[in-house]
Amino acid sequence: MVRQVPDPVAPEVRRMKSSPLSFARWLALSPLLLPVAANPASNRSLAPPSAVPGLPAAVAAAGPDLAGLLARAAPGASQEVLQLAARAMSCALRHPEFGVDPQRLGIIDYSRPSTEPRLWVFDLARRKLLFEEWVAHGRNSGENLTTRFSNRDGSYMTSPGGFTAQETYMGGNGYSLRLRGLEPGFNDHARDRAIVIHGAPYVNPVAAKLQGRLGRSLGCPAVRQGWRGR
Repeated sequence: MVRQVPDPVAPEVRRMKSSPLSFARWLALSPLLLPVAANPASNRSLAPPSAVPGLPAAVAAAGPDLAGLLARAAPGASQEVLQLAARAMSCALRHPEFGVDPQRLGIIDYSRPSTEPRLWVFDLARRKLLFEEWVAHGRNSGENLTTRFSNRDGSYMTSPGGFTAQETYMGGNGYSLRLRGLEPGFNDHARDRAIVIHGAPYVNPVAAKLQGRLGRSLGCPAVRQGWRGR
C-alpha cells in the first residue's frame, strides 16, 4: 500500500504534492555511479525503451517491459517503484543534455525502513542485479523511515527525484561520488549542498538492529564503508 509523505516543514517539499513523480516517499529515486532522471514538469509522452537511441541492445530487446526486466532481476523490490524507475530511465534517455549513461540504473526506495536493504543497482546491458544494499538518509528526514524531504542547503534532509552521477573524488568520507540533481525545485541544489554518495561507519546493519535504525547523514545517500558500487 502506498504511503504518502506527511505534511513536511520545508516549503519546497510542500510543492512536491503537485508533482506526479516526486511527492511520495516511495517515488524517491537516486543513482549509484550511474544516472537516473525524470522531469516531473514534462507532459511529453515517454518513449518505450526500445525507441530510445543508445539504449543497450539487451534492454532495447525487452521493449516496453524494462520494468519486467528489473523485476525479474530484483524480485524483492517494489513492483511500483521498478515501474517508475523504468519510466524515469526512458524519459531521461530522451534528453541528451542530461548526460545519461544507459548501461546502469540505481534505485533507492525510501518508503522502506533504513534497517532493510533499499538500494538496487542494475547492469542493464547484462540484465542483472549488481547490488542490493543498505543506504542511510538525512538526519532530519526521519528516524527509521523517511518522512520529510528538502532541496534546501542546511536542511540535513534527503532530496528526492532523479540524479546523474558525476565525478568521483577522495574527501573527508573517503571515496565519494558527486551527484547532480536533475529536477528543478526538488534536487537541483544537490551539488551546492555537497550531496554525494560516500561510505560511513554508521551504515551498519548489525548496529541498526540494536538501535532500530541506521545512522543518518547530513542529507547524503551514505552506504557501508569500503563498498563501491562499480
